[in-house]
Amino acid sequence: MKACRFYPVLISLILLIPVLLPAQDRIPRVVQEPPRVFIDCHQCDMNYIRSELSFVSFVRERTEADVHILITIQGTAGGGREYTLNFIGRNNFYDVHHTLKYVSSRTDSADTERKGLVRVLKVGLVPYLAKTDLGDYLRIDFERRQPPAEVEDPWNFWVFNLGLSGSLSGEETKNFFSLHSNLSASRVTEKLKFRSGLSGSFNSSRFKVTEDEVTTIITSHQRSFSLSALMVYSIGNHWSVGGWVGASSSTYNNINLNLNPAPAIEYNYFPYSESTRRQLRFLYRVGFSLNYYREETIFDKTREALLGETLSVTLEIKEPWGNVYASLEGFHYFHDFSKNHLVFNTSLNLRLYRGFSVGISGRFAKIKDQIYLAKGDLSLEDILLQRKALATAYSYGISLGVNYTFGSIYSGVVNPRFGN
Repeated sequence: MKACRFYPVLISLILLIPVLLPAQDRIPRVVQEPPRVFIDCHQCDMNYIRSELSFVSFVRERTEADVHILITIQGTAGGGREYTLNFIGRNNFYDVHHTLKYVSSRTDSADTERKGLVRVLKVGLVPYLAKTDLGDYLRIDFERRQPPAEVEDPWNFWVFNLGLSGSLSGEETKNFFSLHSNLSASRVTEKLKFRSGLSGSFNSSRFKVTEDEVTTIITSHQRSFSLSALMVYSIGNHWSVGGWVGASSSTYNNINLNLNPAPAIEYNYFPYSESTRRQLRFLYRVGFSLNYYREETIFDKTREALLGETLSVTLEIKEPWGNVYASLEGFHYFHDFSKNHLVFNTSLNLRLYRGFSVGISGRFAKIKDQIYLAKGDLSLEDILLQRKALATAYSYGISLGVNYTFGSIYSGVVNPRFGN
């Protein structure tokens, strides 16, 4: 009888054990593996990023990732780069999405720039790490900084660039020489954008041809220069107004001097603040051209003044599934609508399936406005050495590629031996 009375008491104590134990002992922890991360960036130093972010698992396929980081880059007014980091959660982190930015300076070294990018990547990964057991190892270190004092910019936002390059190559029967120079000045603020540039090039080719013991020297020279300036005023988050002015010369295009002012207006269907991810821009401009030709043209002109208009539509999209770019431009002269051109450019890169992607780019132009062509027949040397432009009704180009990768999904190991 005593044993019978003892059993209910024992059973009650067993049932009470889960209640009496501390919460952390009676609720087992769910051990999670480090978040699997896919970084979508074509201009980033991935070896450095992988070596610095050793607390996550890198994968080479976005569909296998817990965190997809889409990084888009665009130039800043000061010559630096603005990185927009879009953190996109998947699987257990489907509700965690945010965007951070990192801006580098024109004077930053490559090492300084990649360190700054990694710092922002670490900050952006904190919400994902906090939802795993790795959150126990997070330590917050906040460095309080005084707000930067206002300073006077001695350059007043102006940025200048000067460049000069040349090349020389050859062998016994031929040699080539080229020289290129450029100078640019820009000033960009939120309300006003001004860019100007001056460039010039000189290319020379020399061939030694021997036939029937007779040696002939054939030479070819091409010269060109261009001067252009762009001024744009911001009107709200969708509209811009401004214009171009330019001057150019080209032996290839039979242009001794071309002057071309062109006011323009643009509408972006998406806010300009979303330009790193998507743009749909409609641009209209009216241009005046004053042409002085090197040789008399096929229309018996040595100089002429013309007026024309251009309408272009440009679409740019950057998403986790790929990138899309397409533009369509139409132009005609007012004095003769049959003198026109239509140009279509496109590029598409799609990630269709795990490890499988396809890329295609193309260009097609319908050309009816070659008013600058020199009168008379071209010699064989002019054609082969590309001294002068040829008459054509169209031009095109296309490229297509597919890529399929399979095997281990993890790509975090960095081994720099023998290079890449």
